[in-house]
Amino acid sequence: MGTASDLFAVLQSLHPSGNDPGGLIGSDPKLCAQALLVDGIAVSATTDSGLSELLWSTAGASTWLEDLQFTLGQGPALEAAATCRPILVADLSRLSAERWPQLCPEVVALGVGAIFCFPLSVGSACLGTMTLQRAAAGPLPDAAMTDAWLVANALIAILLQSDPQQGQQQAAFATASGSSDFYRAAVHNASGMVSVQADVSLAQALLRLRAHAYGHGRPLLEVAEDVVARRLVFHNDDNGPDIPAGEGTEGP
Repeated sequence: MGTASDLFAVLQSLHPSGNDPGGLIGSDPKLCAQALLVDGIAVSATTDSGLSELLWSTAGASTWLEDLQFTLGQGPALEAAATCRPILVADLSRLSAERWPQLCPEVVALGVGAIFCFPLSVGSACLGTMTLQRAAAGPLPDAAMTDAWLVANALIAILLQSDPQQGQQQAAFATASGSSDFYRAAVHNASGMVSVQADVSLAQALLRLRAHAYGHGRPLLEVAEDVVARRLVFHNDDNGPDIPAGEGTEGP
């Protein structure tokens, strides 16, 4: 069970140390999750173009949940980012399947019973999201909810303070190369490539990538890597992408 001293230690260590200049968030996400009485936490930055970047997360279900939302284009983090409001689902088994039709079965299969997503927003501008997940259904206790907002506010301060270095975040995500330190660099780069290949906007390019990934049962990141490596080429038609002979990595 988390204690006030646990939370204080997490808040004190959220800023990265000088020994880790490349990290935006310094604390151990597992310790943060324990302090907030949940099983996992994930923090992603968001941009107006519909792209997002996973910045910090516990291993396992939280990372998978972020990747699923990114692949499917639906879920609590996208809703929180779009509305600047918290999305609190205390019992996923009671959630209407129509809300996130593709995501819900996948999340239940991960063993997630409850999700609590907080926007990292300043006014009407959403800088990112903090998503907490837990296997056990049920609401967050009042004290844990208060603590979650404290962590969210601390994360907002970190994102704002990093602005001189991260202020061109949206452009950097859209043009990130495969060798970039961004977790989803290939997706950001592939969206730009598909936008040019198919003569569509970046948002439409991302939709095409997501549709192809979902239709073939593959992770979005894997499909993006094929685009960057030119194993997949999209065109401005309804025939789907070209797959050079012997080069595709299609799923079953």
